[in-house]
Amino acid sequence: MALAADLRVALVQMRPVLGDLDRNLEAHHAWLDRAAAEEAALVVFPELSTSGYFLRDLTQEIATGLDDPRIRSLVERSRERSLLFGMAERSEDHRIFNSAVFCEDGEVLQVHRKVQLPDYGIFEEGRYFAAGDRFVTVRSRLGRFGVLICEDAWHLPNAWLHALQGADALLIPSASPARGVDTEEPELSSHRSWRLLTEALATFLRSWVVHVNRVGFEDGALYWGGSRVCTPFGHAASEAPGDEEALITAALEDESLFRARGFAPLLRDARPDVVRRGLARILEDPDLLRALGKDGEG
Repeated sequence: MALAADLRVALVQMRPVLGDLDRNLEAHHAWLDRAAAEEAALVVFPELSTSGYFLRDLTQEIATGLDDPRIRSLVERSRERSLLFGMAERSEDHRIFNSAVFCEDGEVLQVHRKVQLPDYGIFEEGRYFAAGDRFVTVRSRLGRFGVLICEDAWHLPNAWLHALQGADALLIPSASPARGVDTEEPELSSHRSWRLLTEALATFLRSWVVHVNRVGFEDGALYWGGSRVCTPFGHAASEAPGDEEALITAALEDESLFRARGFAPLLRDARPDVVRRGLARILEDPDLLRALGKDGEG
């Protein structure tokens, strides 16, 4: 399976309204109209794009199931083009997840529930959300996509798990607030960190990386935007301007994947079996150690 020919992705760097599902969904439909004018085949929205980020006590009120008619109307738009959007998802057993929903042909193709919930500094996601427990690569008619929600991307094995499943591109929706605004550096520390991370992931996984961040103020936090696409060689293919709402596009070319992976066949030479044995020893997993041999060398 390869990336679809002339795959144009649209990154929606938007400003969600905290706790207002109806207004945010109206904005999603308007952005999709703009993406249609750009002939985008895939549209990616930021983290929690339908709800806003700092929900706190609003979390239970704003959370909805995938069968909510308002969510279904957004899913229906994927008959025109595939899309990934963020929501506070209420599961059938009444847990609430920070989820990214991949839709295609008018149906939900896959839901990724954020695994790494930050609970440090200004973040307190673990207080309000349940954690996901898996990274499963989306198999779309456009290609194979690994979804990582913000903090998920900062734990490097997560992206590698997608690479091992054959991901052609990483889709990273985020709600990253500005940090380092009180320094004399030419760019925000948060901007620099994300730039380095996306370039590193693209370079060492030989994959396209699509990072979509939000903008605007929310509960005293400024979101800096900086959405960008990195090529499998780690170069910026497209980048949104500053901290303003914007829609940018980029063409994800399968030929670039072919050239990058031929130049440095890192995925071909990956050794997950070695990692498995190492983890068995580190975790002192008796069942796996027994299966691998006494010393984990079987």
